[in-house]
Amino acid sequence: MEDAAGDVNSNLLIPSSTGDAELDAAAWRWLQWDKNPKTKGQIESLLQDGKNKELRERLCSRMTFGTAGLRSAMGAGFSRINDLTIIQTTQGMFHYLERSLPDLKHRGLVIGYDTRGQAASNCSSQRLAKLAAAVFLSRGAPVYLFSRYVPTPFVPYAVQKLRAAAGVMITASHNRKEDNGYKVYWENGAQITAPHDKEILKYVEQHPDPWAESWSLNLADSSPLMRDPLQAITDSYMADLRSLCFHRELNQRSRLRFVHTSFHGVGHDYVQSAFNVFGFNPPIPVPEQKDPDPNFTTVRCPNPEEGECVLELSLRLAEKEGARVVLATDPDADRLAVAELQDSGRWRVFSGNELAALLGWWTFFCWDRSAPTSAVQEVHMLATAVSSSILRAVASKEGFQYEETLPGFKWIGNRVKTLLEQKKTVLFAFEESIGFMCGTAVLDKDGVSAAVVVAEMAAYLDSISLNLERQLMNIYETYGYHISKTSYFLCYDPAAIKRIFERLRNYNGPKQYPRACGAYGVLHVRDVTMGYDSSQQNKKCLLPVSKNSQMITFTFQNGCVATMRTSGTEPKIKYYAEMCGVPGQGDRPFLEEELKRVIQALVDEFLEPSKNGLIWRTL
Repeated sequence: MEDAAGDVNSNLLIPSSTGDAELDAAAWRWLQWDKNPKTKGQIESLLQDGKNKELRERLCSRMTFGTAGLRSAMGAGFSRINDLTIIQTTQGMFHYLERSLPDLKHRGLVIGYDTRGQAASNCSSQRLAKLAAAVFLSRGAPVYLFSRYVPTPFVPYAVQKLRAAAGVMITASHNRKEDNGYKVYWENGAQITAPHDKEILKYVEQHPDPWAESWSLNLADSSPLMRDPLQAITDSYMADLRSLCFHRELNQRSRLRFVHTSFHGVGHDYVQSAFNVFGFNPPIPVPEQKDPDPNFTTVRCPNPEEGECVLELSLRLAEKEGARVVLATDPDADRLAVAELQDSGRWRVFSGNELAALLGWWTFFCWDRSAPTSAVQEVHMLATAVSSSILRAVASKEGFQYEETLPGFKWIGNRVKTLLEQKKTVLFAFEESIGFMCGTAVLDKDGVSAAVVVAEMAAYLDSISLNLERQLMNIYETYGYHISKTSYFLCYDPAAIKRIFERLRNYNGPKQYPRACGAYGVLHVRDVTMGYDSSQQNKKCLLPVSKNSQMITFTFQNGCVATMRTSGTEPKIKYYAEMCGVPGQGDRPFLEEELKRVIQALVDEFLEPSKNGLIWRTL
């Protein structure tokens, strides 16, 4: 057998046959190609122990691009994140970019990374970033590799500012500590969609052999084609933040205090700098969570979306320091959670949909009072199809445009880019999972800018004797209550997931969707996996067909809209449900009770948790 350089590898240990030809071939390839002793040793150990089931899971399938790029556990195997799979994926990217963009070797690639790592696999985000850089450097393409960890939004921002061919961010965002990921941005500064994702993987399959030079970590330190964009991009990003600041003098006078937690991730320094740009005193950091820690020592789950149970240290510090607002960026600082202390002494943790209602109102409020140069009809806001429709109600009353996309900021980012090319004004976009895009300097969700924009909004409201919660109620009174609920079940059995969704597509017979869910009649069904929408005359879905994930939306006769979908990054079935009221009617209690009943019916009738082995959301 030959190694990556084409020479006979006389040191290769020959494992005994597993009795499975496909698995044997995959194991041979892994042992031939992998030069990381720790991950190579993991496969050798599994072979010696006869762990064929685990070997097959690791070696006989490859990661595919989901809603946020590639994500998987760190460790040995083609289905996991490790040195070899990062090299293979980056080589596939190089082949595809070389074919697609003839000026690749002039424009180069941007690479950023977070602070994740795993000693057992000798695997860290920084190491993986250097290996990705080596791939491009070894082929004569310049690389803009940040010399320090950065928030994820810095990569798409840098792609646009540097006019690079593409960008890569090594991160698994808020996933568990065992995971890592590989997020790809195209030359337009938005995450890749089809056909780019499929074409990259096609080239990986066609050219899987790692080049010898791709293992040269020292290239990232020695190549004359290496450039460090950290200072220039940080300065430029902070300068561009000023376009989102409308009340700097008020911010400088505000007595409102803020606590910020970076959840053991990358956000601390960047949020501190953003507050300085807006004229605020720096937010008070949570000392135990300020510095990067790949083990996320103080939280059971590094996801601030989980709410009060993971914000405990932040809330207690805020009470001690007299701070009324807590801002929490997730580990790669692209998402934001917010909590506010109420006069009653309780903490209100806002959902992503509630924060979007506030930020959507605020961005339009500021635009409307800043002598806008464009007509309101040219103004746009966007949300994903599983997010609250509150901005639709605001748009209907105020006259701007509202659009829906498929779940995932890759869809939002690409659509926003198209709107900008059409000379439209885009103020705000969001997804319910606490992802917000304020302005268009970054065509992705950005927790750093969202944090300081929320701070300015809170300071302004405080100056007129309001807080975030009371203003949220004002928004609902003006545009109608939008009561939503989002949660999930864990499901580690792909067959069970398939069974659930296929049952819904053949509920009352072949290709017949449910006509009711318990006592609630179904008015319309939209199935983006199959491209079906019963509300359309031709029964075809207006959103792009997305066959790589499961997603079905039910519109009930009582007005409730509920969606069930699989996660693109985790073993989850998520559900999203919303009831919308009429402006000025004060119908919130009725909407809340009705929503509870619909969700219970949805879970009992459509998901059947006990029958399908689903595990209720737990921490």
